[in-house]
Amino acid sequence: MSDTYDLTIIGAGPGGYVAAVRAAQLGLRVALVEKDAPGGTCLHWGCIPSKHLIHQAESFRTLALMEAAGVGVDRTGFDYAKVQRASRKVVDTLTGGVNSLLRRNDVTYVEGRARLTGRRRVEVEGGPVIDSNNIIIATGSRPMQLSGFMIDERHVLSSDGVLAMTELPDSMLILGAGAIGCEFAFVLNSFGVRVTLVEAMAGILPGEDRDVCAVLERAFTRDGVELVCGMRASGAQRGDDAVSVTLVGEDEERAVTVDRVLVAIGRTPVTDGLGLEEVGVRLDAKGYVETGDFGETDVPGIYAIGDITKSPALAHVASREGQIAVEHIAGRGPEPRRVNADQVPSAVYCEPQVAGFGLREDRALALGIAVKKSVFDYAGAGKTIAIGKSEGLVKLLCDPDTNELLGAQAVGHDATEIIHELLLAKHGELLAEDVASMIHAHPTVSEAVMEAARGVFDRPIHA
Repeated sequence: MSDTYDLTIIGAGPGGYVAAVRAAQLGLRVALVEKDAPGGTCLHWGCIPSKHLIHQAESFRTLALMEAAGVGVDRTGFDYAKVQRASRKVVDTLTGGVNSLLRRNDVTYVEGRARLTGRRRVEVEGGPVIDSNNIIIATGSRPMQLSGFMIDERHVLSSDGVLAMTELPDSMLILGAGAIGCEFAFVLNSFGVRVTLVEAMAGILPGEDRDVCAVLERAFTRDGVELVCGMRASGAQRGDDAVSVTLVGEDEERAVTVDRVLVAIGRTPVTDGLGLEEVGVRLDAKGYVETGDFGETDVPGIYAIGDITKSPALAHVASREGQIAVEHIAGRGPEPRRVNADQVPSAVYCEPQVAGFGLREDRALALGIAVKKSVFDYAGAGKTIAIGKSEGLVKLLCDPDTNELLGAQAVGHDATEIIHELLLAKHGELLAEDVASMIHAHPTVSEAVMEAARGVFDRPIHA
């Protein structure tokens, strides 16, 4: 490639490919470089295949409901390899969709491992040298390693390894009860694997609301997932067909022997080997890129987005940051600026689902922030009883003087969908009374949101 591009993007995940499409829409000439396949971890080894497995797990659980209705169910033909293959077909379909998007928008796609060899130059291993007026780094993250638990994808697995499994083990120890750990605990438990979920903190989903997490903890315990909180794994002894793990707590030590171990303690940024520091891009001690309001680095014309920055490591954040960076490059005005973390939804897709945004109650207490709280139980919304999904709640935290929404959380059926009504209210600077006064269709799960908003004024109808 001898001529100069307006923008070159390294990494074609949900941050990079969205940025490429938006840049093309704005009339920029764009090159997109990816060492694997377009879609990134989210599409190939994260969000999409895991959600398909969750969907399959939910379907598998309905067999018990069919039996309760008198339907004969024969599980002897169950073949998990077919479930796994179906998840890969979904990935293939969506990969084709991303490729089509790039072609329709005239984005030049280059396959290969990229490295910056100058402030305006990208060199692709075994490929071209690309000169570019602007560069966006969107290389994402990889599973974090845990000392004493070298991932071999045989005995000790990463999330990639679990998604690649075509046979289920009898037992699995999951280290880390964040979103990834909880989702895989749900999937594996649903398909009959004996799951032990270990979290070093006091409870699962650290950072989420404790009232919300308590609902999920009860559901996991009821379904046979063993929860071990407040303990750390100190090492693993691998045998031919099993792994023995030592768990250490403040006053306790125990050994657990399982078929497989999943390490799900988080992810780390992929910034090594890119030549960033050589051209002047500043990284912190953990390898994250330091950025400004629009994703700009210390080097003019070089931007960074997504998991390699200090913003929430979520696909939807990366996509939004890509658009912000591109619009800044294209000179489309000073807004929007940096992603507002208080308006970023979190979502955990096990059953019951967990979702939320903004302030959590324990955080408010720690900071001495006064809040007005309203909690409405799912069982008060008739739809949840009708469909047998009454386990859950909606929780609002508001400013006690103005009734401004400071945060909202939900746990239960479709929580990851209904949270957006409250997030839109927050984004639009609406108050709790605006949500409370809006007519909601009956019967719907969303009525729980309306009732929670009414509860801010101590006047819920079905509490």
